[in-house]
This record gives sequence, C-alpha cells and structure tokens, in this order.
Amino acid sequence: MNRSIPLVLAVALFMEQMDSTVIATALPAIAADIDTSPISLKLALTAYLVSLAVFIPISGWMADRFGARRIFAIAIGVFMVGSVACAVSGSLAEFVISRFLQGMGGAMMTPVGRLVLLRSVEKSQLVSAMAWLTIPALVGPMVGPPVGGFLTTFLSWHWIFLINIPIGLAGIVFALKILPDDGIRVREKVDWLGFGLSGGAASGIVFGLSVISLPVLPPLWGIAATLGGILCLIAYLFHARSHPKPLLDPKLFRNRTFALSLLGANLFRVGAGAVPFLLPLMLQLGFGMSPFQSGMITFISAAGAIMMKFVIKRILSSIGFRTTLLLSAGCAALSIAVNGLFSPATPIALILVILFLGGLVRSMFFTSVNALTFSEIAPETAAQASSFTSAFQQVSIAIGVAVAGGIVEVVSTMNGGVLDLSAFHTAFFVVAAITAFAIIPFLVLPPSAGNAVSGHTLKRAGSRAASPVRS
Repeated sequence: MNRSIPLVLAVALFMEQMDSTVIATALPAIAADIDTSPISLKLALTAYLVSLAVFIPISGWMADRFGARRIFAIAIGVFMVGSVACAVSGSLAEFVISRFLQGMGGAMMTPVGRLVLLRSVEKSQLVSAMAWLTIPALVGPMVGPPVGGFLTTFLSWHWIFLINIPIGLAGIVFALKILPDDGIRVREKVDWLGFGLSGGAASGIVFGLSVISLPVLPPLWGIAATLGGILCLIAYLFHARSHPKPLLDPKLFRNRTFALSLLGANLFRVGAGAVPFLLPLMLQLGFGMSPFQSGMITFISAAGAIMMKFVIKRILSSIGFRTTLLLSAGCAALSIAVNGLFSPATPIALILVILFLGGLVRSMFFTSVNALTFSEIAPETAAQASSFTSAFQQVSIAIGVAVAGGIVEVVSTMNGGVLDLSAFHTAFFVVAAITAFAIIPFLVLPPSAGNAVSGHTLKRAGSRAASPVRS
C-alpha cells in the first residue's frame, strides 16, 4: 500500500480534529480578550458543529462533480481562512462567523478525504489504510487539551488557530502532489431541495442537542431545533423516494453490512464519544487538576490508539470483523465503566494503564468498523456512503455529549446543585451501557461479512490448501 496517501489525508484530518478540541481549553482566555463570557462563547462551538452538519451532505456531490483531490485541497484552504479569521476576531459575532467558516472547510475534509482513500486503495488494503486514517480521530481529541493549555498559558490563544497555517499549507502542497486524480466528473445538477432538507435535518438535530447540553440558550430553543431537524429528516426521506438522483440515497441502507456497521458505529460513538468530554472535566473539576495536567493524563489514550495500528490487520485476518467488533465493543464499554470508579485517591499509574487500554480497544473498534462500513460499497456510491457516514458521526457525537452533559446536570441538581464526583461517575456508567449496545447490531452480522477486506476466510482457505492430503 502507498502509505503516503493515507498519511497526507491523516495530517489534514488531524488538524481538524485537534482544532475542534483545543479551543475548549482556551475559551476563558478568548472570552476575556473579546469581552464576553465563556458561556456565550460556546455559541462558537455550536456554530462549528452546525456548519459541519449543513455542508457534509453536499460534500459527496462536490467531490464527484469537481474532483475529490481538488475539493480536498480547497477544503483545507477554506479551513485555513477560517482559522486566520478566528485569530483576528475582536467580538463574539466575528468569532462565531469565523468558526462557521472553519466548519465549511471541515465539512469537506473528512468525507472527501475518506472518499479519496476508498478510490485509491484496493479492498485488500482497506484495513491498513483505515488504520492510518483513523488515528486523527483518536489522537486529536487527546492532543488538543494539552496543546491548547500550553499555547494559551505560555504564548496566547491566537496561536491555537495560527498553527493551522503551516500545517494547512503543507497539506495542500502534498495533496496536489501526491493524491491521485480519481477522474470522476458527474454532470447531474445538485438536488437543492434535498440539500436544504438534509442540511436542515442534520443541523437542527446537532444544534438542538448542543443547546440542550450546554447552557448557551434557553433549553426550549434546543428542543424546538431538534424537533425541526427530525421533521426535516422525515421530509427528506419522502423527497428521496421520488427524486431520481437524491443527494443522499437511502437505498444504500439496503446493503446489510453497510447498515449494520453504521448503526453499530454510531451507537458506539454516542457512548465512547462522550469520554473526551467527560474525562477532562472530571479530572479538572473533580480532581482539581489544571487543564495542562489533565491533558497530559488523557493523552495516554492516543498512545494506545497508535499501538493498535500495527496489529489490527493481523487481528482481523485471524478472527474476522464480527468477532473483532464484538470483542472490542465489549472491552471498550468495560474500560469506560472503570472510569466511573476513579477518585483522587486512585494511583495515577493505574489511571494511565486503564486509559491506555481504553485507547487500544477503541482504536480496534473504529479501525475495524470504518473498514467494514465500506467493504461492500460500489465505487459509484462511495461518495454518498462517505457523506452519510460523516453526517451520522456528527449527530451521534452531539447525542453523546448531550446525554453526558444532561446526566451530569441532573445528578448535580439532585445533590443540591453541587457538582461532585458522583455526577461524573454516574455519567460514565450510563455512557458505558450505551457503548455496550453497539454489540447488538454485530450479533446479527454474517460471520463472513467483510472477509474480502480482512482476508479472514482467504487465510483459512490458504492454510487448508497447504496442509497435506491424508488418505
């Protein structure tokens, strides 16, 4: 496999993933500098998520119409412009608009980057390629807090956006030089009604859940936005049934492997995706650590994620996708539940070991499920499949954070408004249970699913062929 292709894509995706988490550490400093409150500034986080939700559905059509390599490079450029705009923002309105612009670039980078990978590697190489591409999603949220804390403390918050410029420039140069041109240019007009309904569905749900989970706006606004998003989703499904070329074709879900993989992945992400939100808060508010200290502890999960990259292909070829996903989902749920037992008296070394193992099994799950999701997707539907996957990912993460934040809020209210460790412990136990539900879709997954990608059956067949014939 040409490793330079997934590495180029991974660098750009890492920039996006780290940026989305590094800002959380710098919120108080940014708020003080632009004369607003940290609570109000969380509107900027919501604006970024809404922008992702709006523009992800059209990313597949853009890639097919103008070329995936070109759109990927343009997306990096848009993200860089948004980063500079964030760094020079002097008011809340300017910062929110700048984050929305950043989201437009981010919305194209992830699904289009994945699409480039799908069209650049053989099915038999997909697991290895996905292992490299999955790292940013696991490392970014862990690296973000310590990097944000360091830059904000020792330099200024502006640098958390300005560091994207050299990375982005290198990404554009290498993308245009190394990534292949897929040569696909469709001539169909964009489904504008479908774009409006799908964008309204995803952004309404993401915005609504973000408002509900964060005290930025009245909760009624969040409930109304979520219901509006659900209505748009229903309207889109009716629209897609009658449109000859819908922007996102629900017929993709007739592929059983794709449907079950997407369901299991998003159930898993609802639970496991809440960990980067809960763990730093518990370490800072419950243990009394600084943002930099908590970041240096949570970073160990990224080390586990990277270690798994070197063995995941061998694991899949030995036991197949179904067994790997069942095992990793169960172990990941257990590792999240153990977080609910941490206290200030827990030895740091023990916490590090558990977080390392958690990163290991989550990496095993994500790399496996990402490869399985696209294992039976035809090239002509790869763009839509990538857009579907990215859109559902944003919604599931928003649901996970909303659930975790809601549990912490409810438990602290029951404790008389006191936010203590019991609130975080309860949240960890609940999201661990949700993560465990990801096992259910894979129980009905055919044992042979994805064997052409994992090489599981091929390996067994080769072993039988090599064995001597007995009389």
